[in-house]
Amino acid sequence: QVQLVESGGGLVQAGGSLRLSCLAPKVTFSWYVMGWFRQAPGKEREFVAGISRSGGSTYYADSVKGRFTISRDNAKNTVALQMNSLKPEDTAVYYCAADSGAYLSRSNTDYDYWGQGTQVTVSS
Repeated sequence: QVQLVESGGGLVQAGGSLRLSCLAPKVTFSWYVMGWFRQAPGKEREFVAGISRSGGSTYYADSVKGRFTISRDNAKNTVALQMNSLKPEDTAVYYCAADSGAYLSRSNTDYDYWGQGTQVTVSS
């Protein structure tokens, strides 16, 4: 079982920045592809960003490309999502997820473990 603990959500004005962090204690972190997803009220959960096991490859949803950056530190068992130029439509609960598969996936069905989520609210 992989425990994922997110932090860093909050309320920010449009144009502002937030940094989300996710800690996965007590696991060999480099075994997992990591992803960030989000779910807004009344909408399905959607892929935001993913990063390969080594951190050498990343992938972003078109809606966040150029504004968000995913990174990981395998020595500290953490993955982060730096969010800049935030927009009201970025408002959602953001989830960290871990995938024991070999390839970076955008599909939430490929991810095996999920955090509890952290709320991000962007005011206009």
